[in-house]
Amino acid sequence: MRVLVLFSCLSVGCLSQRPQQCESPPLLTGHLSVSTQNEQLMVFAKYSYDALGERIRLRDFGTYKNKTFHRDVLLLYRQGVMYEINYKARSCCKKPLNDDFHPLAVPTNSSLLGQVVLGSSSGPGQGVLVNTWGGELQSKEGKAEYMSTVTEFGCIPVTTLVHSSSGWVVTSFYNNVIGLVDPEDLIPPSFCKGACLERQEPVTFFSLF
Repeated sequence: MRVLVLFSCLSVGCLSQRPQQCESPPLLTGHLSVSTQNEQLMVFAKYSYDALGERIRLRDFGTYKNKTFHRDVLLLYRQGVMYEINYKARSCCKKPLNDDFHPLAVPTNSSLLGQVVLGSSSGPGQGVLVNTWGGELQSKEGKAEYMSTVTEFGCIPVTTLVHSSSGWVVTSFYNNVIGLVDPEDLIPPSFCKGACLERQEPVTFFSLF
């Protein structure tokens, strides 16, 4: 009985601990959507994320100012290059990537806004416990405010809202899988080997949207 009481006290103590800032798993595969406040941009994408090798692959389609587009890009941060891949034409555009890799994480200077259950807390498996964090970040447009929601267990990203001088940008993550479903996604296709680096203004991750 004493052991049971002690275990119960420890369990309650763990559950009552204040949520801490966290970093998402270094390898993730899933889908995401991006939309803007002015409704000019709507994107749906499949992503592969490797924080260990600092690589991201995005296969997206969407609309911008009522025009549809489709892209397949591979961002290699350590090499400082981005490949825009066209499997149908078996061609690649190699562009300079002028950006630092930012892992999916809750910034250490963020503040906890709240903890809620998405879905229902009435029974096991009916809901997901998430934490929402807020703060400020510095962008090329100046200071921006953000709210980031991640799962309490695993620190899996759910949604991120960023507000800058150009309005709100909302990113939602879904169908997340820990690990790389296909590691080949983060390697340039063989027909990209001969691609020459284009001389143009370097791209950044946010300029893709």
